Amino acid sequence: MDIKRSTKSTAKMLINFLTFEAVKTIAEQLEETDRLKALWFNQFSTRERLQNAELYIKDLFQVHQEMAFRVMTVREHLANEILDFLPEMTRTGIQQSNMQLRRQHFEHLMSVQVSEGDAECENLESSLEISSEDNLESPLGISSESDVDLVVDCDRNSPQQNSIEI
Repeated sequence: MDIKRSTKSTAKMLINFLTFEAVKTIAEQLEETDRLKALWFNQFSTRERLQNAELYIKDLFQVHQEMAFRVMTVREHLANEILDFLPEMTRTGIQQSNMQLRRQHFEHLMSVQVSEGDAECENLESSLEISSEDNLESPLGISSESDVDLVVDCDRNSPQQNSIEI
């Protein structure tokens, strides 16, 4: 695993996300103060453009310099407010999520095993019922051909066991 590459890509994703949050914040502010500018800003700030924060701001500079500076200021403010808490919140969130996912997986495995066990019990019960019905039909209590062979073999091997002592 390349930690350096993962760190860079996470930072870039976070920058893009904070830019998106800054744009949302500014759009909400403009809705309250200048609806015409808000409409223009929303049309300019399509999702495709916001995928790459750096290109978005470069494009915004070419069209409306004041708005570009405003987006950069708001995202910097958001970063200062959020990033101090982010490492611990991320660790805790991942640990809690992992624990919950493991618990759900374990519960699922247990319910599958229980249902398989129930099916085995039902099969065993039905085979026992069949065996007991066969036993009623056979006077010696022999329930299958293998049991017959076993009784016959026992008779041949040990004649003394078959004799009754008084």
